[in-house]
Amino acid sequence: MDRKNIASSSNFERPIGFSRAVRLGNIIAVSGTAPILPSGTTAHPDDLYGQTKTCIKIMIDAIQKAGGAAGNIVRTRIYLKDITQWEQAAKAHGEFFAQIGPACTFVEVKGFIGKDWLVETEADCVL
Repeated sequence: MDRKNIASSSNFERPIGFSRAVRLGNIIAVSGTAPILPSGTTAHPDDLYGQTKTCIKIMIDAIQKAGGAAGNIVRTRIYLKDITQWEQAAKAHGEFFAQIGPACTFVEVKGFIGKDWLVETEADCVL
């Protein structure tokens, strides 16, 4: 099977050795996606809703570069620093996925590489 690695503007990809997304056959897997702008700064500091939207937009862009679309997403994962704020992330998630309805998990984590990141997201697609 042909493998296609998709890069993004994240400065973490090269030193860690990962791709934003990988397509292998009819599967696209999207790595943990933080709210990082092309400038390397964090989008929407202190705004979980805005950060979640940014993460999802980055993921969908990578999926499209791999030949997929948002409608191909079958599973998402939302990692939050503060699970009590889940409704803000859920609102953003719902704006993108209410009609698609992927399997979805919300999990609280201790922290992220970026101290001002409030969320990271992941997605899996089947074409």
